[in-house]
Amino acid sequence: MSDRTGFPSAKAAANDPRILVFGRLLGAANGLEYLLGRSLEENVGITHSIYELLLLVGRAGDGGIALRDIAQSRVLTSGGATRLVQRAVADGLVTRHAASHDARVQLVELTPHGEEVVTRASDLHARNIETYLIDALPADQAEALAAAVRTLSRNAARALPVMP
Repeated sequence: MSDRTGFPSAKAAANDPRILVFGRLLGAANGLEYLLGRSLEENVGITHSIYELLLLVGRAGDGGIALRDIAQSRVLTSGGATRLVQRAVADGLVTRHAASHDARVQLVELTPHGEEVVTRASDLHARNIETYLIDALPADQAEALAAAVRTLSRNAARALPVMP
C-alpha cells in the first residue's frame, strides 16, 4: 500500500485502501459483536462485556485478578472497570475483596455461579464463532486471520497508554 498522504478529496480519502481495510475490520468486528453479544444476552442473560470480564477473571485462576489489570486489559478507566465489576458482583458472578498482601489492591474472583455461567456462555459463544467467523472462511484463511489478529492485538497492546 502507498505511503501517499494529502488526499485531494473526501472521496479519495474514503477509497484509500488503508482506510477501507480498517473500516471493514471495524465493520466486521461490530457486526460480530452485535450478533454474538445478542446471542449471549438472549440465551445466557449476560452482556458481551460481562462475558469478557468473566473470561478475564477465569483466566487469572485462583487468587483472582487485580481490578487495575481488568481496567488495562479491557481498555477502561478504573471507574469503568469498577462499574463493570459492580454489575457482575450484583449478579452474583464475581466477588471483590482486598488483597492480603496490600489492602489497596482489589482482587476479583469468579463465584461458583460465575464459573457455571461463563462455561455455559462459552459453549454457546464458541459455536457462534464457528458459525459466523471460522466456517465463513476457507481453513487456510481462518488460520491466517487468527495469526494476523494475534499480531495486531499484541501491537495495539504495546502502544496503548496505561489506563487511569
